[in-house]
Amino acid sequence: MAQRHWLKSYPEGIPHEVDVAQYASLTALMEESFRKHADRPFSVCMERWMRYRELDRLSAALGAWLQSRGLEPGARVAIMLPNIPQFAVTMAAVLRAGYTCVNVNPLYTPRELRHQLRDSGATAIIVLENFGKTLEEVILETQVRHVVVAAMGDLLGAAYGKWITFAVRHLAKMVPAYQLPLTEGAR
Repeated sequence: MAQRHWLKSYPEGIPHEVDVAQYASLTALMEESFRKHADRPFSVCMERWMRYRELDRLSAALGAWLQSRGLEPGARVAIMLPNIPQFAVTMAAVLRAGYTCVNVNPLYTPRELRHQLRDSGATAIIVLENFGKTLEEVILETQVRHVVVAAMGDLLGAAYGKWITFAVRHLAKMVPAYQLPLTEGAR
């Protein structure tokens, strides 16, 4: 067996082997983590901390909403978000709802996005509004029928989040005009 030199760098108490049979699914692992670490910080973005409890609540709500759209079990949901809090919430929601995550590079060109959406068979997408224009250019050539649009300031608190969204849209002008067929009840 090859030497595994990295193991000596593991903090005390961290096992060197993983029991792959410990959890029935990735969702079971996530849900245990939500309960076990509810009051612990999960992430921070622009100095706004999110705890596991909040990730649990938000992802359960989004997952339930996705299920209410009538998506088939195992449906592919595209996630076109950069590294912002909405990404973790969305990924957890998609998995908890019984769907398949299709990670989409937010910097894709329309041609690249069209190919990935067609190839994956995604029928829903969660997209940051900054990339709505790219999606607009290809959506009618894909199977996507459900669209949720997120803004940069979502999940950053009421006042601060509104300020960030305003700044991104109107000061930095990072959100080109677009028009998408949004699912009723989505933003």
